[in-house]
Amino acid sequence: MLDVIAFVPPALNYGEDTPSTIVTRGGGAGANVASWAKSAGAESFLIARVGDDPAGVAVIAELDALGVQHSQRAVPELSTGVVVILVDPTGERTMIPDSGANAGLTIADLPNLSDFDAAYISGYSLLNPLSRDGVLEMITEIRAKSIPIFFDPTTIGGMAHVELHTIHGWLSLMDTLLMNEEESFYLTSENEIESALASLLKFSPTAVIKRGSFGAVGKNRSGVYFSAPAKETVAIDTTGAGDSFAGGFIAQFLINQELSACIEAGLTQAALCVAIAGARPQVTTEI
Repeated sequence: MLDVIAFVPPALNYGEDTPSTIVTRGGGAGANVASWAKSAGAESFLIARVGDDPAGVAVIAELDALGVQHSQRAVPELSTGVVVILVDPTGERTMIPDSGANAGLTIADLPNLSDFDAAYISGYSLLNPLSRDGVLEMITEIRAKSIPIFFDPTTIGGMAHVELHTIHGWLSLMDTLLMNEEESFYLTSENEIESALASLLKFSPTAVIKRGSFGAVGKNRSGVYFSAPAKETVAIDTTGAGDSFAGGFIAQFLINQELSACIEAGLTQAALCVAIAGARPQVTTEI
């Protein structure tokens, strides 16, 4: 995916020009997580597709520069997925996505799993009906190999188009759930963090709720509970904050599975992410 990030002023001149700063970077939740996991010291591999176009070439070049291994293949006659991101003066973002070639993943895209110790599934891949069946087949194969799966269901806007009981079924396939506060309330019909965690643990052994500038909180079925504040930073752009948290969390899990250590590592990566423009660590490759 390609992120086109526009830093907009407090008021848009609808129907007219609005001067702004625009930055173009590689994006996509899975690619962002893989990039931040690599930045945190883990080897990462991305399963995704791009279009047979200049944007796809640039996206792959950036992944190579970041050291992320990938299966990205160019799909003829399709364009590379693009997300237009509007960032307001507070750093909050609104996203307008077009999945493009990144839709339509199948079991054939899954690599040999013998060298993998963890898997991250982006909710976007299941919410997209063109990828859903293929990704569910991948999950079956991953579970058969006893590889722990980390899952972020992503936006409420996307989940609103799928029946809640279907999403709950997906949650039960995962080992660790990573989501923000609003998503946790939506999925559990709760309105308090502690109640939401308890409800999420009915589906998955571990649940972590990301709370933006308030940090993160997590709990597992063994009763281990941990809450931590966000790391001090100056937020420029919150795009990719949740993805960077996941990357740091998973990278630490491969070293030390203690919930507290994983959450702290996730918060560290998130603080690095929001302090820069774009959803990935900065590299010299320009898009």
